[in-house]
Amino acid sequence: MFNFIEVFDVIRVEPSTGASVWTGLTGTRTALKRDGHMIDPKAMAYCPIEWLDERGYLDVERARQHPRPSSI
Repeated sequence: MFNFIEVFDVIRVEPSTGASVWTGLTGTRTALKRDGHMIDPKAMAYCPIEWLDERGYLDVERARQHPRPSSI
């Protein structure tokens, strides 16, 4: 059984255009606050805690190793 946790995309603003750009990171609220990132509640999703690394960020390799629930 999976335990799900809320995660957020880490977004930066492109200075020249003002566009939001995904940095390639997705992490927990705690990890983002600790590392000085702003949290956008609109960018929230849920993922199994088994997919997170020790820092609280989504680890793509771990996600590939675990079966995906049918709801994702």
